Amino acid sequence: MSIKERLSGNEAIAIAMKQIEPDVMPAFPITPSTEIPQYFSRYVSDGKVRTEFIPVESEHSSMSAAIGAQAAGARTITATSSCGLALMWEMLYVAASNRLPITMAVVNRALSGPININADHSDSMGARDSGWIQIYSENNQEAYDNFVQAMRIGEHKDVLLPVMICQDGFITSHAVENIELIEDEKVKAFVGEYNPEHYLMNPKETMSVGPYDTSAYYIEHKRLQAQAMVNAEKVILEVAEEFEKMTGRKYGLFEEYQLKDAKYAIVLINSTAGTAKAAVNKLRQEGKKVGLLKIRVFRPFPAERIAEALKNTKVIAVMDRSEGFSACGGPVFAEVRSAMFDVENAPKIVNYVYGLGGRDVAINDIEKVYDDLNEIDASGTYGEIYRYLGVRE
Repeated sequence: MSIKERLSGNEAIAIAMKQIEPDVMPAFPITPSTEIPQYFSRYVSDGKVRTEFIPVESEHSSMSAAIGAQAAGARTITATSSCGLALMWEMLYVAASNRLPITMAVVNRALSGPININADHSDSMGARDSGWIQIYSENNQEAYDNFVQAMRIGEHKDVLLPVMICQDGFITSHAVENIELIEDEKVKAFVGEYNPEHYLMNPKETMSVGPYDTSAYYIEHKRLQAQAMVNAEKVILEVAEEFEKMTGRKYGLFEEYQLKDAKYAIVLINSTAGTAKAAVNKLRQEGKKVGLLKIRVFRPFPAERIAEALKNTKVIAVMDRSEGFSACGGPVFAEVRSAMFDVENAPKIVNYVYGLGGRDVAINDIEKVYDDLNEIDASGTYGEIYRYLGVRE
C-alpha cells in the first residue's frame, strides 16, 4: 500500500533521499533548495540515516566533495539552485567526464542578474551540455518519483553518468500537494546497493581519477561519454517500466496530452504543464483540437520520438522558461525545431519565451498561445518566430 501524504516538493525530495539512504551528502544552502539539505541533515542528526552529511563553504566545494566521495566508491547526492549550480560549473563537467553517477536535486531558479529568487530554467538550461542527464518534474509527485528512479539510471553499467532532477522553485518546491509515497523497504529494494566496478578505495585495483588527458586519447573518452548519454534513453525507459510495475505510475521520455488528433500543440517543461493541461481541457470542451507535449527528459534529448509525436500537427509553439540569448529563440525551441527538420511537410514552429524570474503564467495566457497558432494556420504566415509571452513592450 502506498503512503498518502501532503508534502512540498522539497520535503518529497528529502524523503526520497532518506529512503535511499546514500553514503554521503555534501551541501551548501541556497534558496529555494535550502530546505532539502535542511530536512535531510535532520534525518542524519536524528539517526534515521547513516549518511555522512558534509556542510561545505560553497556550492563549488559541494560538487567537489561529491566527486571525491563518488570516486571513492560512495553513493553520493546533493542539491542546489541558480547561482549555486553556476558556481559548480567547472565541477559539473568533471563529474560527468569521470563517469561519476552523482544524483543532484536542482530546484530551478532564475540565474542572476539582476538578482531574482523565483523560478525559471536559466540555471539548468545553462548546464544542459555539461554531460549530466536532466529530468524535469511537473509537480511534487513527479519530483519524488523522478528522484527515486534517478540512481538506477545513472548507476547503470551502460550509463555511469550524473543525473539532475529538476523542479520549479517555489511553484513546486514550497507548494504543498497530495502525494503518494512508496514504502521505505520498496524504495531500498528498487534502488538496490551501489557496487561500483572501479573506485579509489578498492584495495585490489590501483587507479587515478581525473588525470591529464592528452590529445592522443581525449576524443575517444568524449566519444565514450557521448555514447553513455545515447545509452541512457533505453535505460530511462527500462527503469520507468519497472517503476510502473511497483507504483502504477507511468513515465516516459515525454508526456503526450490530448496530442493524438491535435492540430495545434504546445511543447514545454516542468510545472507550467499543469496550467497548459487545464487550458487544453477548456479548449477541447469548445471543440478545438489542441494538445500538449511535456518534455520530461531533456538530456538525453529524444529527438526522433518527439518528431514522431508531433509530425501530424499543423502549428507548434515551443515555450522556453529561459532565454538562450541566441537572438533567435530559447534552448528548448532550438532542440525541438532541429528534431522536426527532417519531418516531411513539417508543421510550422514558433517560440515563446515566458515566465522569466517567476512571472505568473495563467490559463488565459496559454489560451492566447493557442489562438496565435490558429491565426498562423489560417493566414499561412508565421509573423514573428521568436516571441515573448506577456511582456510589457
